[in-house]
Amino acid sequence: MKLLFALSLLLTITMSIKAQESDYTLVEKTVQYYLDGGTNNDYETLKKAFHETAIMRYLKNGEYKEVNALEFFKKGMKPGPKQNRKTKIDYINITGHAANAKLEIEYPTFTFIDYMNLLKINGEWKVVSKIFYKKMNEAAEK
Repeated sequence: MKLLFALSLLLTITMSIKAQESDYTLVEKTVQYYLDGGTNNDYETLKKAFHETAIMRYLKNGEYKEVNALEFFKKGMKPGPKQNRKTKIDYINITGHAANAKLEIEYPTFTFIDYMNLLKINGEWKVVSKIFYKKMNEAAEK
């Protein structure tokens, strides 16, 4: 009886880990759409990451700003050569149908630190909000 319980518990844990791995991969794929779209100036790829009502919040010259993320990127993104930047996913956290990710986008003189909040909506992970910080690189400050 104890063996059956232990095997049942192990199976439940294994299935939970598999589901979590699957969601992790899907969240990673979602934020990668954002990173790749931005790097390649490809709005169609970038927009796959966002829910249509996603909000981007940030400070500009100390003033709080709030915009629709897709409208912001559509207006600002122009087709052209690949961006000179390096991207990295620092971490992804998932709890149930909610997730967040920290991303770094390094340009020659500054780095964007992005915090993305995602929800699993109708089985699909989408960024629903984003905040960011623009950190000047040490070499650029001198």
